[in-house]
Amino acid sequence: MLTLGISGHFDLVPDLYRSYMHDAAACLVRDGELVAAVEEERFNRIKKTNRFPSGAIQACLDLAGARTSDVDAIGYYFNHRFTDLGLANFHADVPAQPVRFAREVLHGLLKDRFDWDLPDDRLLFTQHHVAHAWSSYARSGFSDALVVVLDGRGEVVSGTVYQGRDAELHELHTYSVPQSLGLLYQNAIGQVGYGFGDEYKVMGLAPYGNPETYREHFARLYALLDDGEYRLTPSIPDFNPTLWPFQEIGFTPRRAGEEPTQQHKDFAAALQEMLETLAMHVFTHWAHKTGARALCFTGGVAHNSSLNGLILRSGLFEKVFVHPSSHDAGAAEGAAIHAARVLGDRRTRHTRLTTASLGPTPGTPAEVTRDLAAWSGLLDVHRPTDVVAATAELLAEGKVVGWAHGRAEFGPRALGNRSILADPRPVENRDRINAMVKKREGFRPFAPAVAAEAADTYFDLTPTAADHAFMGFVVHVREAHRATLGAVTHVDGTARVQVVSADANPRFHALINRFGELTGVPVLLNTSFNNNAEPIVQTVHDAITTFLTTEIDVLVVEDHLITRRAPTTELLDDLVPKLRPDTRLTQHWQVGEPPVGEISLAHSAGPRATLTPEVFDLLSKADGETPLSALGPLTPLTRSTLYTLWQQRFFTLSPKGA
Repeated sequence: MLTLGISGHFDLVPDLYRSYMHDAAACLVRDGELVAAVEEERFNRIKKTNRFPSGAIQACLDLAGARTSDVDAIGYYFNHRFTDLGLANFHADVPAQPVRFAREVLHGLLKDRFDWDLPDDRLLFTQHHVAHAWSSYARSGFSDALVVVLDGRGEVVSGTVYQGRDAELHELHTYSVPQSLGLLYQNAIGQVGYGFGDEYKVMGLAPYGNPETYREHFARLYALLDDGEYRLTPSIPDFNPTLWPFQEIGFTPRRAGEEPTQQHKDFAAALQEMLETLAMHVFTHWAHKTGARALCFTGGVAHNSSLNGLILRSGLFEKVFVHPSSHDAGAAEGAAIHAARVLGDRRTRHTRLTTASLGPTPGTPAEVTRDLAAWSGLLDVHRPTDVVAATAELLAEGKVVGWAHGRAEFGPRALGNRSILADPRPVENRDRINAMVKKREGFRPFAPAVAAEAADTYFDLTPTAADHAFMGFVVHVREAHRATLGAVTHVDGTARVQVVSADANPRFHALINRFGELTGVPVLLNTSFNNNAEPIVQTVHDAITTFLTTEIDVLVVEDHLITRRAPTTELLDDLVPKLRPDTRLTQHWQVGEPPVGEISLAHSAGPRATLTPEVFDLLSKADGETPLSALGPLTPLTRSTLYTLWQQRFFTLSPKGA
């Protein structure tokens, strides 16, 4: 049986607020095996997008060599009543929109975008935490396990505990939405200048602080109760529940873009400690009550890798599995599994998921060669005899490399197929890459990727068995190697390690080992191949764009090694601008003043920028066919402005005819 699972919303408006029905994705499951999985953000280039996953659906079908008629059923990642309730709320808020509910909308989208007449009894809705739980349990390799889902919210719960046994899930307990650990953390991070989707940044800030400073203030927000229960202080309607203990003491919230002060670092440390206290209270009770020796942990909170490392060190379980896509994209997979089970196919995988490389490749060898050749005016492209050996030598020389190879990873972390790589030893590399590529805060750490054979030498992986292939756990760097691994050892002596085996990723494993032969250290700095304005790259075009709009030294795509011919700003003239589907050019008029031009991206939290009249006029003529040089005069200031706007992904630039 072939079932498709989907997450995301229905494209009713272009800027649906970003925290609603986020992480759009599609997954194909055949006879219990996950054969394809990809997030929609890789195609529409909107981080954590909540739009309907049309691109992801098509990619999954292509990867499986399937047509829509081959799909036996579709599973959606929330239940029917909750999805319809959300649409009813939307109708009440936007009365200009026609009243349509989930089945009608989904059938309409499938028909419109795929000419797909799916029988109504083959469109199945799944309780959200059931979808999360199945995605984790089915890929864990465990027959018997405690399965815990913690996130912002499902339909009417924020946490669910299951007993997984003999390919069945049995619900043991639920935690209500007012008890949501995900929402509590999300609400609190606003006080240190962050919002939805930024939780991992605050987790990285926490080790710089002292939790003792605000421990008693956070303690006023919760109470631990018997039997794994807890109570969170209820909020006043429409007010953030984490505000009052800190407003009383004159705590100054950080504004976006400001440097975090020590009080913000201490706040992050105490917040992380509170999350760990509450979550470990839940895990400890249910481990003891059930006697479970294996844990599957999933839901958005399971991406808190510091918490996951604490679970390993606690010794509560003999083995732990955290799905690489524990956020809502992974729930699409669980929805596909659940749909198959409802229709009578109860097969689930009984071996551990060993790779997250489940998405599309950059293309066939011929397609990659063609796509790179189109950029020959800007790029020098070489094909070394041994691209792995050549790349390892560049890394050993101190170069920063963009690396795109094989099938894209499913989930928020690049695991060696869509990665930026560097020497992990010089501590300066952390600051260098934060500044030259990511344009992000200097406190944020980078992950080490280590060859499996050397993992225990450099890292304390704890006696608890876990699959460290997915960067899911923060562990301690062994003290003897902390100075050596200066660029990837965090301030508290930890690292979010990725252990790379030859079986799971032979090319990346070979690269790490070759680097180790040259330097004596079989470890690489590994971070996702993107800048701060976009999701992880997917296509050759994405990889080239990121290469040309950052200071990455070398690009490697499959077997090709690529360098720049000259600084990018000197080579813009012959490139063709094309406005993205979400790009908006507007002019604002005020009496007695000249018009002010603006460019923006029409999605929730999309960026915007003011334009000079010259740049506004040039971009307003962009037709996707005419080079920049033919659209208007290109002064040095205009080139610089266009380059900055390209870095922010307001539009695309491509060679003519590409």
